[in-house]
Amino acid sequence: MVNTKVKLCGIELDNPIIPASGTFGFGYEFAELYDINILGSLSFKGTTLEPRFGNPCPRIAECDSGMLNAVGLQNPGVDKVIAEELPKLRQVFKKPSMANVSGFSLEEYVETVRKLDTVGDIGWFEVNISCPNVHGGGMSFGTSPEMAETVTRAVREVTKKPIIIKLSPNVTDIVSIAKACEAGGADGVSLINTLMGMRINLKTRKPIIANKTGGFSGPAIKPVAVRMIYQVYDAVKIPIVGMGGVSTAEDVIELMLAGATAVEVGAANLVNPYASRDIILDLPRAMEKYGIKSLEEIIGGAH
Repeated sequence: MVNTKVKLCGIELDNPIIPASGTFGFGYEFAELYDINILGSLSFKGTTLEPRFGNPCPRIAECDSGMLNAVGLQNPGVDKVIAEELPKLRQVFKKPSMANVSGFSLEEYVETVRKLDTVGDIGWFEVNISCPNVHGGGMSFGTSPEMAETVTRAVREVTKKPIIIKLSPNVTDIVSIAKACEAGGADGVSLINTLMGMRINLKTRKPIIANKTGGFSGPAIKPVAVRMIYQVYDAVKIPIVGMGGVSTAEDVIELMLAGATAVEVGAANLVNPYASRDIILDLPRAMEKYGIKSLEEIIGGAH
C-alpha cells in the first residue's frame, strides 16, 4: 500500500495534485464531471481587487508542444468571488483551497488578501507576482528580488495563513527572487509560471494573439521547470509547489525529486478536463513501478 499524502505549509493533503490557477475556473465547474474531492487541493482563478474583463481576443494560440494564453486575469473582482463564486465551490469541495491573488500595486495585493483572509476554507494564499507594477514603471513585481520581498512583507502583515509566492521564470536568476521571498516571510514558493512566447500568422503576417505576446505553457516547458525547482530547492528552506508541463504521474514524481512538495497541473486540464483526476488515480501505479512507498520521502530526492 503506497502513501500519497504530503504536508504543505502544515496542512495535510491526500495527494500532492493541485489544479493550477487559471486552468480550473473556480473549481465547481469541474464538479459536474467528477468528484473534485479526489484532489489534494485546487488553486482557484486568479483574483484581483477590482473586476477585470481581461485582454482583447484572440487570447489563445496553440503551439506544437503547448499553448500561449493572454487572458489577462479576467475575474469578477474579490468581492464577487467571496459573495458568489466561493459559496458555489464550498457546496462541492470540502477541503482547504488555495486563493490565487494578483495585483497591479502593493495596495491591491494587500487589500485583496485582507478581504479573502476572512474566508475560512482558504488554506493558503498563492500570490502571483508576475503582474506589472503600475506605480513602478510597469516592471513585473516578480523580476526584482527587492520588489518580491516588499510584496511578501506587505501581504504577510494582513494574514496568518500560509503565503506561497508564485514566481515568474522570465528572469535571469530565479534563486535570488525565491530567497528574497523567504526573507520577506513567505511560507513557500510556487514555480514556474508561464514563459513569455509569441506566434505569428503566416497569412496575415501579424501576431496571432491580440496582446502580441502570451504565457507559454504545456509539456515543452517541463525541463525548464525541473531545472528551476532543483535550483530553488538548494537555496531555500521553505516548501516548493512545482508546476510546468505536468501531464502524467511520472511528471509529478520528477518534479518532486527535483524538490517540489506539491505539484500543480495546468495546461493539461484544458486539453483533458479529467487530467488531474487521472494523474491522481495513476500515482499508485507509478509509485510501485519506481519502488516508492511514500511521496513525502522522495521530495528533493535527486539532490
